[in-house]
This record gives sequence, C-alpha cells and structure tokens, in this order.
Amino acid sequence: MWLIFKKEFTELLRDKKTIMFMIVLPVLLFPLIIGVTVFFTSMAVDKAENKVLNFAVVGKQYAPDIYQSMVQETDKFNEVTLPENADYATLINNETVDFVLEIPETFNPDILNSGQHTLTLYLNDAGLNKVRSRVGEVVDKYAKEYQVAAFSTLGMDEAQQNALLDPVIIERENIADDREVWGERLGGMLPYFIFFLCLQGAMAPASDLGAGEKERGTLETLLISPMERYKVVLGKFFTIGAAGVICALITVTSMAVWGLLISQGMAIEFVADIMAMVGIADFVLIFLMLVPVVAIFASVLLSLSIYARSFKEAQSYMGALMMVVIFPVLIAMMPGVELKGGWIWVPLTNVALAMKELLKGTMDYFALFGIFASTLAIAVAMLTFCVYWFNKEKVLFR
Repeated sequence: MWLIFKKEFTELLRDKKTIMFMIVLPVLLFPLIIGVTVFFTSMAVDKAENKVLNFAVVGKQYAPDIYQSMVQETDKFNEVTLPENADYATLINNETVDFVLEIPETFNPDILNSGQHTLTLYLNDAGLNKVRSRVGEVVDKYAKEYQVAAFSTLGMDEAQQNALLDPVIIERENIADDREVWGERLGGMLPYFIFFLCLQGAMAPASDLGAGEKERGTLETLLISPMERYKVVLGKFFTIGAAGVICALITVTSMAVWGLLISQGMAIEFVADIMAMVGIADFVLIFLMLVPVVAIFASVLLSLSIYARSFKEAQSYMGALMMVVIFPVLIAMMPGVELKGGWIWVPLTNVALAMKELLKGTMDYFALFGIFASTLAIAVAMLTFCVYWFNKEKVLFR
C-alpha cells in the first residue's frame, strides 16, 4: 500500500499540471480575486462618479434655480435638447441622454403654501451609474434651502425643527463586535473558495490514477500483482487525499499570509483588524476540518475515475461533481441557517457553517465533535464503497 502511495505521489510531483492546481492556483487565487475585484469595482465607481451626464429638464421654467445649477456644472452635466413628444425611454436606452428630469408646473419654493412637490427622474437604473445620487445632490441642496425658509417663516428654533423632522429617533447599539460583523460577511464565501480549490487540487491526480491507467493499459499489470486490491485502493486514495490536503493547507496558509501581507505592506486598516481578530488556532481548526472533507472528495473522485472508461469521461463526471459540492455551501450562506441542531450533522454544510463561526469568534467548540464525527463517517463510507467498486470486474473493464 505504502509502496503504491510512494510511487504514485512521486509521479504526481513530476506532473506540472498537478503542481499548478495544488500549489500555484491556491497561492495566487486569493490575491488575484481580491485585486481584480477591488480594481474593477473602483474603476466602475470612479467612472460613474466622474462621467459627464447628458440630461434634459422638462419644465425648467418652474424651477430655474435647480436647472441653472445643473447647467453651470459643465464638468458634471451636459444639457441635451429633446425633440417634441420625445420618448424618454427610447432616448435613454439609445444613450442620447442619461436622464430626464421632469418638474411639475405646480412647483414653488414656498413649500408652506404649495405643499410637497414630486419631481420625476427618468433613467436606466439597471447598472452602476450614480445618476440618482448625483441629481439628488443638486436637488437636495435647494430642498434644504426651501425647508430652512419655511422654518424661518414659522419662527421655529433649531430644536423645534429637529423635533418636527424626526419626532422619534431609534439609536442603535450593536452588541456584536467587529469580528462577528466581518465574520458574518466574509465567512459565507470562504468555504466556497476553499472547497473549490481542494476539489480542484484532487481532481487531476484522481483522473490519472483510475481512468488514466485504463487508457495507458497499466491497470491490468497492477491487478495481477500479489497485493490485495484494497491496498491498491488505499495507496491511490492516500495519494489523492495527500494532494487535496496539501492544497487545503496551502489554501489556508495562503489566505493567512496574503492577509498579513496586505494588511502590513499596504496598510489596509480593515484587513489588519480582521487578521488581528482571527487567531492561529482558528486557522488550524479550519485546516483540520478540511481533512475529512478532502477524504470524502478523494473517495468519490477515485470511484468516478475507476468507473470512467477514459480520462475525458472522468473529467466530465468530476465537473458535474463540482456543482454537487457547491450546493451544500450555498445552503450554509442562506439566511436563518446556523450551526445548531440538525445542521451540525449535515455533511459539508456543517463544515462551511463552522468556518463562518470560527471567523466570527462565536464557535461552539463542542459542535466540532459532531462535525468531525459526521464528516469522518461519510468519508469512511465513501472509502468502503470505493474498495467495493474496485473489486467489481465489470466496473474496472467496462
């Protein structure tokens, strides 16, 4: 068994593609995802905030102050003349204008006598465009002036004005600390990336150790050896498992190291705060929980590889398996799903929930016994099935 493991693992380390999935991808993926996300988000926000908006105002004579304010800010707004009976939706969709502001003829700065006014803003709000907020900045400035003038007419002091505007204020005191808040926001996505990388790291060797040997014709040679078949399976299983565990270890280590580098080297305050909150013991527990998860992946992947007629067929089966793995993680991200009751025993979902709780600092460590027990039981069952599968001639030579 260990001889097979040594042989397979040595060949594994010589495969550049496998090394790519096991080492390079986990090390580079986290900073790449963060960097690309931040880069494109900042670019999109900057473009939306600085774009010169083409606009048209219908009923400009009723609110000349608002209209003139837009016209004068040439670095932000550019007026477009609309044709008669224009279809606003068509003009906006054709990008002739970015928005049309319609002012009613009843508009009057004297809000005490005229009452509340409704301005209609026509825009395409399907994407990130900042039109609503930028128009709001202009309109709100004058709305505030109308409000102050009305209060002055009524002879109200500042305290009375505030009481009238906000008769009752609810002051929020969040008892959750920063770690719990950020753990809730980030903890849902963490298992998604880790499970994906661990599965990806184990897929390449699994495809080769089963279906690959069928294609090369070396499986028959291995079967006529005096070694018992379950030992052959265990040797291959430990090779795939080792690849997955190494990928898991590198993934967790990469996450911690890049977090520290970003927080220290680039002085990003909130990253530094998060890394200071999460202890080394929490990262160790995350890694330990991944070991039985990787064992499940290794058993299932080896079973699929043994069943497949070719390397290409094995890859197609394993691609479908990735969707199955994502589903339990998505369940863990749903609102109301917590690491309590029956969820402790649900495979993969319980590990995803536990990772989130560890990041939040609210982990019930007694629940780890249930998580490890259920995940390990599934792993043993899958490995037992894999041994049974390998002993069936019709599966090996289909």
